[in-house]
Amino acid sequence: MRVLLLHDVPGVGKAGEIANVADGYGRNYLLPRKLAQLATAGLTRNLEFQQKAIQRRAERERADAEAVARRIEAEPITIEVNTGVGGKLFGSVTSQDIANQIQEKHGIEVDKRKIELAEPIKLVGTYTVPVRFMRDVVAQLVVNVVAVGGETAEATQEAAEAPAEAAAEAPAEAAAEAAPEAAAQGE
Repeated sequence: MRVLLLHDVPGVGKAGEIANVADGYGRNYLLPRKLAQLATAGLTRNLEFQQKAIQRRAERERADAEAVARRIEAEPITIEVNTGVGGKLFGSVTSQDIANQIQEKHGIEVDKRKIELAEPIKLVGTYTVPVRFMRDVVAQLVVNVVAVGGETAEATQEAAEAPAEAAAEAPAEAAAEAAPEAAAQGE
């Protein structure tokens, strides 16, 4: 018996497929439970037409996804955040922050679950983040995380090292100044 499956049936096939099943299995199980219906000639032609339409739609969606991926890859995004010493962020940059920035810059709404960020970004720098639009359409988005005011990672690192160097030089200068004073008092 040839039947058109209306739902996925384990061991038989997926919804939308035509399957050959035993007559008793089809009449006593699949048909009464509305899991399948008899595959008539008209139904088979209609199914082929629907499958072609589904395939065309899938190709169109794939082409759209590839166009969006190319558009996103072409221009990196920049996210300004408040930072502390050494370029560490107050908080972190998450996939939601990246999705919001894509929406703002490109006008493209991207679901945060499509942004494959292994863990939130916690340091200033440049990162490459994969954005999966479809199973095999992945864009490599460049994300620049900068401190508010446009400081880069090197600038914040230098700012963190400057007070340490000044603190190290201060005792040396104080000792140098104290030596002539001590010599003057000893005379």
